[in-house]
Amino acid sequence: MPAHIWQACMCLGLSALLACSGLFGTPLTARADEEGEATDVVEVSADETAETGEDTGLESDSGEAPVTGSNPDTEIPEDIDPLTQEVERTSQAYDEASARLSDIEAQIEENEAALATMREELPEQQERAASAFRAQYELQQESPNIIAMFLGATSLSDFIRNFVYLDHIQARNASEIERLQDLKTDLETTQADLDAAREEAAVEKEAAETALKEAQEAREEMQRRAREEAERQAAEAAALAAQAEAAREAAEKAAAEAAKKDAEDKESDDEEGEEEEYDPTQDENYIAPPTGALDPPTPDGADWSMGKDAFIAEWGQRIDAYLAGSPLSGYGTTFAEAAWNYGVDPRWSPAISNTESTKGTFCFEPYNAWGWGGGNGWTSWEQAIDAHVRGLANGYGYTITVANAQKYCPPNWEKWYINTSNQMALI
Repeated sequence: MPAHIWQACMCLGLSALLACSGLFGTPLTARADEEGEATDVVEVSADETAETGEDTGLESDSGEAPVTGSNPDTEIPEDIDPLTQEVERTSQAYDEASARLSDIEAQIEENEAALATMREELPEQQERAASAFRAQYELQQESPNIIAMFLGATSLSDFIRNFVYLDHIQARNASEIERLQDLKTDLETTQADLDAAREEAAVEKEAAETALKEAQEAREEMQRRAREEAERQAAEAAALAAQAEAAREAAEKAAAEAAKKDAEDKESDDEEGEEEEYDPTQDENYIAPPTGALDPPTPDGADWSMGKDAFIAEWGQRIDAYLAGSPLSGYGTTFAEAAWNYGVDPRWSPAISNTESTKGTFCFEPYNAWGWGGGNGWTSWEQAIDAHVRGLANGYGYTITVANAQKYCPPNWEKWYINTSNQMALI
């Protein structure tokens, strides 16, 4: 082909080729990168990519299961104390708010780490982008020389080689500039996310603190009321014991007087027939009066104003010491957490486990250490402890009382009360 025809063809197609090449627009290689066809233009670094207490007759000295006669009412009453419900509600609200706060704090930590990395990369990327801008500018200024270079190509292969070289330079420069823009956008977005997360964390922290305060107040009120009620019932039991003693003495006196007329009474009985007297002790719902004065349970000393973790740590350790060597050994934290969640004297459920099953040694149902109703078995100690403590909270209240003992173990309530109270004092 004559030289002048070759040069004419070159001139006609050069402008279209240069436009496609990206000298004055988007580089071909950059577009190919977006489509996943060319990924080797810009090199990316790797960084970029028990004691037992006094004997009450409820515990076996022969290693056999204790016989208590317990028949605890395990039904949740319809008229649950609103304060009990408030404790459970606020405890759940605190746990949920604390969990959300923990997640947000983890997100904040990740965002801060990402921001630190981006800020560290930014100066170097700004330098690279500045160099790319300068190179782009210089290429545009050198457009006449570049055109001359293409026109001066002696063959099609030289022309293509020059074109690919130029396109490679264009793509690399554009990639550096785009990387800087992406980095700045990511930086701004991450900073906005961080600011939003911090605001959300403040809201959740306030919600958790409010729930904790409400829960603490509810537990302290339950603790105060339970103490007063236990003392009142113990005083009533002492009065009943005194009345029973007076009645016994009166009965002995009456029996002595009646002995003088025994013969006459017998003759009268033979003639008229004996009248059967009502014996209240034969009634299936009969609850015997106390045989002596009963002391209220010792104060638990639970400080509900401390945080959940501190409460569980303190009481978990105390309960573990009490349960050492038993099947329930090591579950002090489980007892303590349940006591916190449901607002119950933390000593109560562990002490009942001793009265009913020698701390889980003799269970009539799987994992049932508390004589807790027929058919109440569980699949783990964790499940059982939580269910029992919740049952105490809903059906019995904060702590042991005379009325609760009569409800839990009607036939032997007095011994059950004394034994369980004594065990609670050991924790």
